[in-house]
Amino acid sequence: MSSSSPSPSAARPTRDEIAARIGAIVGRDRIRPPRGPEAAAAIAIAEPAADGEVAEIVRACEADRIETAPIGAARTMSQIRRAPVALGISLARMARIVAYEPADMTLAVQAGASVGEVNRATDSARQHLPVDPRNPDATTIGSLIAASHSGPLRLSEGTARDLLIGIRYVGREGRIVKGGGRVVKNVAGYDLMKVMGGSFGTLGIIVEATFKVRPIPEHRAAAFAGFGGAGDAFDAARRLNDALPLSYLEVLSPAAAHMCGCDAAFVVVAGFSGSRGEVDDQWNSIRHLAPAARLLEASEADALYARIRDLDFSTAPIAALVAMPPAELAAALMESGAEFAAHAGCGVAKVFLAGAHDETRVAQAISRWRRRARAARGNLRIIRRDPSMRAWLDIFDTPDDGALRLMKRLKAAFDPAGIFNPGCFVGGI
Repeated sequence: MSSSSPSPSAARPTRDEIAARIGAIVGRDRIRPPRGPEAAAAIAIAEPAADGEVAEIVRACEADRIETAPIGAARTMSQIRRAPVALGISLARMARIVAYEPADMTLAVQAGASVGEVNRATDSARQHLPVDPRNPDATTIGSLIAASHSGPLRLSEGTARDLLIGIRYVGREGRIVKGGGRVVKNVAGYDLMKVMGGSFGTLGIIVEATFKVRPIPEHRAAAFAGFGGAGDAFDAARRLNDALPLSYLEVLSPAAAHMCGCDAAFVVVAGFSGSRGEVDDQWNSIRHLAPAARLLEASEADALYARIRDLDFSTAPIAALVAMPPAELAAALMESGAEFAAHAGCGVAKVFLAGAHDETRVAQAISRWRRRARAARGNLRIIRRDPSMRAWLDIFDTPDDGALRLMKRLKAAFDPAGIFNPGCFVGGI
């Protein structure tokens, strides 16, 4: 399929021109300047209130070659873009719970709602969407899916992709596309949902999603233990992971431990949950496997978990997400020379530099981390970079030639006009 992408020399429309064109669709009062981190993502922001308005905006952007991108809190988009797109599409006015069936344990929600809002809506039925991105109240459902956000609970609950059973998005020519459905047994469109997950707004604008929800555990607890060395901490984590069905399992380096309010050098935190009897049994097993562990329950356990989930790397010059086979993670992190917060049973970790570092040291660190991740058959993605590094530091790894050709074919098929968040994804897609 041939692409009709805009010419590189095409003049970018001004904010006033965008406001006039898109304001005719949604009203001038719903076209506004960017706020805060949105300024690094888009020149102007549109706030549609319905799927049909999103579709009309996409058709107008294709006709006028206006580059666009979905905007939640703009935390991710402000990092991955080297230059802002012309138009950001905020779904802040599309944040409604569309359908919630507690008996079926399914929920359909518009993409502008936050994960926190969803969980407050399901709390009365003692159910939740068990995905835990950093700061759930600032993570929209669209961003959760498109940017593949997750947290410590991915060990026991998986990621948004594992809970997603239906999706609606606006794609090429303003078409509203549906995949999956609103019942768990309906798996039609499953591959389409996988494609949209982690697409970072390059294939279309997600407007609605349907998820499986799960019961909130009756009791939650955490075991906390400090260690003098990373090797001892990872050994303890491995024993716990092999023996118990933990909710989450984290290993924190000294800087990460300090950020979470822990005073040990290296810290292991094992979360577990269930009935009173199940929690007691797991604690007895943990005491045998890690005699130095301390038990935290109820509000204490929840507070430590929230600090780990919400680790903020905004003061770090560089932070990245690495993923590799779980058996490779400990060695890779200990060789990286980085601080880290590791989801020890999943093969995923956030690595970062603490304190001030010049660009040369940052470049050397990223090169070292990427080489080690590739050697372990894994990958690395930058999740935080200082604004001074925006021009030269690539966010994504470059895949092998075969994978990159496939991704470019998908991009051409889903977005022949080249308007959806162009130029900042894998391989410059």
